[in-house]
Amino acid sequence: MGGDKRNRVFALTALLLLGLSVTFPCCFSAANQPQTKKKSAQANKFGSSAVFPLHGNVYPLGYYSVSINVGYPAKRFDLDIDTGSDLTWVQCDAPCTGCTRPREYLYKPKNNHLQCGDPLCVAFHSPASDPCKTPDDQCDYEVEYADQGSSLGVMVNDYFPLKFTNGSQLGPRLAFGCGYDQKYPGPNTPPTTGVMGLGNGKASIVSQLSRMGLTRNVVGHCLSGQGGGFLFLGDDLVPSSGVMWTPMSRNSMVNHYSSGPAELVFNGKSTGVKGLSLVFDSGSSYTYFNSQAYKAVVNLVRNDLDGKPIKETSEDKSLPICWKGRKPFKSVGDAKNFFKPLALSFINAKNVQLQLSPEDYLIVSKHGNVCLGILNGSEVGLGNLNIIGDIMLLDKMLIYDNENQRIGWAPANCNRLPKS
Repeated sequence: MGGDKRNRVFALTALLLLGLSVTFPCCFSAANQPQTKKKSAQANKFGSSAVFPLHGNVYPLGYYSVSINVGYPAKRFDLDIDTGSDLTWVQCDAPCTGCTRPREYLYKPKNNHLQCGDPLCVAFHSPASDPCKTPDDQCDYEVEYADQGSSLGVMVNDYFPLKFTNGSQLGPRLAFGCGYDQKYPGPNTPPTTGVMGLGNGKASIVSQLSRMGLTRNVVGHCLSGQGGGFLFLGDDLVPSSGVMWTPMSRNSMVNHYSSGPAELVFNGKSTGVKGLSLVFDSGSSYTYFNSQAYKAVVNLVRNDLDGKPIKETSEDKSLPICWKGRKPFKSVGDAKNFFKPLALSFINAKNVQLQLSPEDYLIVSKHGNVCLGILNGSEVGLGNLNIIGDIMLLDKMLIYDNENQRIGWAPANCNRLPKS
């Protein structure tokens, strides 16, 4: 969910374990809507990617969003990108409760909802949670997030005009949620109009595109520390070398990008904290460690700062732990020399570490203090989960390769949008 995401954590889908198989016509055709170029969907098979510019930052906005066109004629929606959940949904004029934008900016369904008897809806609901009474009922959905946000609505399908890197432009017909009842945690409502679910379940946009033969089942993003960046669906942009790869966890929670076990390293030395299972979640601004790992980081950082001209302050409420310098900091670069690097060393991959410089775990608040962007997940109900949020993913290309069941990262210039 968008907006101030201090509490916008891992988008654990409590009610949404989807298994969709696309049965709709793939794309625009001469019989219904114009195809913008004469390259067919078959010619595009597994040979291209779709690239989208991103907007946002970790602080102060607290989100990264993508603009997606939906329908014919197309209407633009700004969606929160979320690798922690599957379902893409938009605010819907059906009418709507909890929608944050005027009606003219909402999606208007056109008798295109799925019925309960449709194989898509049957796959959507587990038998225990199936609300359908007859096959002719509309296919409803409900998704809940770990931050107590939620969306309730109906499953629909419509055209998604996309431009691919091989030059073709197609409008595949994809299933998504039309949300007519939204709830948002906290006092601030999000500026976005929905969520783009990028998880690895069958409901995600990339899974649907892959089953249509339009892209490989690969998702990637490059989040710039200066704000913005880009998102891609497909494997065209994956570097042929220089990528650190770690296997996705086979016993990970359904539809989420998990890896590990990993060991926490501080300034090149083991902290003794091992066996960490990690979830990569672009829907979370900050990183959440379990209680043991969090306390270890906090104690090591505090001890290392002892005697340095930087003092902890309780006046800044931007994040739970902040430090004040002799004069206000303008950027993390001004404060990074006071802090040591971290790393996550993956046990199941040889010589694979996620290196974390101070820029990867600190922010500078509007008050000019430097604050720790690692939070205690145990305090917000995440138990033993460890969530790698946007702050640790900046200025890296992150690749979620569902084809080969692996997660990779490499240093990258995320300010430069690849040609599409």
